[in-house]
Amino acid sequence: MSGRNLSRRFYEQAVRPLVSGVPHAAALLGEGSEVLGFDDEVSADHDFGPRVQLFVPPDLDTALLDVALERLPVRFDGFPAVYPDSDRYDGRPHHQVEVTTARAFFVDRLGVDPADGMDLAGWLLAPTQILASLTGGVVLHDPLDLLTARRRALAWYPDDVWRYVLAAGWLRVSQEEPFIGRTGGRGDDLGSRLLAARVARDLVRIGFLLERRWAPYSKWLMTVFTQLPLADQVGRHLRHALSATQWREREAALCVAASHLAAVTNRLGLAEPVDPAPHRFHARDIQVLGAERLTRALTEAISDPQLRALLTRLGHRPAGPLGHLPGAIDQATDSVEILTQPRHRRDYAPTLGFQA
Repeated sequence: MSGRNLSRRFYEQAVRPLVSGVPHAAALLGEGSEVLGFDDEVSADHDFGPRVQLFVPPDLDTALLDVALERLPVRFDGFPAVYPDSDRYDGRPHHQVEVTTARAFFVDRLGVDPADGMDLAGWLLAPTQILASLTGGVVLHDPLDLLTARRRALAWYPDDVWRYVLAAGWLRVSQEEPFIGRTGGRGDDLGSRLLAARVARDLVRIGFLLERRWAPYSKWLMTVFTQLPLADQVGRHLRHALSATQWREREAALCVAASHLAAVTNRLGLAEPVDPAPHRFHARDIQVLGAERLTRALTEAISDPQLRALLTRLGHRPAGPLGHLPGAIDQATDSVEILTQPRHRRDYAPTLGFQA
């Protein structure tokens, strides 16, 4: 049984009868492969069993609720209802019914409550893997719209933030795309392969941005990517790039993948279109997309005053330097500690060009 279905049955049959007189919402959100729907028989070897979150009004005394939950069954659907979970209750054996408020739950993971609105800092400090975990999962009961409204607020970036993050993604590609041929031409095949993998990963994340989907953490990144409408056409070129034994094949395959994604970027209408055809890198025998052209077009289309000011602080000048444009937090760093801990993300805010 999938974790989502187990959670739904657990709530309906075991939890809800005990809390029926208490105003609440119920869901399975946040951490765990089962939230994204990717758990399988292997997942049950740790941190897995019937669990659900109960979201109560902030002024509710939860003492009676705690007493009621002590009457949960010892086992449910063949799983123990009391078990240790390394992410909750300090790893001690406990029933996995988390009682909290919607505000506390979202602030604990995002650092802000989306019910208050998402400002620029809130968006740029929100890792896509956290956004995926909060907008995925299942809402089981929400009569007061405590969860649905917050999830709706996190559905996708405002257009100018989208332009900025997409511009930063293309800038990352531009910074390394010529190195695949340069290292390959010098006989550094391993270096060329490593760089190809880095650029391929950046192209995958651009694919998520183009499809308006929050990219999950690395374990499930490609699993979800294969579900995107553009995955079939782009994915085969990425596979070719990573399996190629010759650097010119590697370079050519990445150029085709990048060119397709550039054409999709054009079709979104977020900026003036850019010729998606690859070209020679300066006078060298190296082919690149020239991804910085997309960065230029996207940043020129941004009109939001806060973002324009941020671009200026980052050294960006119209018709001049692009600036360093770190983008959102998970474009600037892939540190697990930073991406999973809001307090660490706030400390990282100056790196993104603002104070949190």
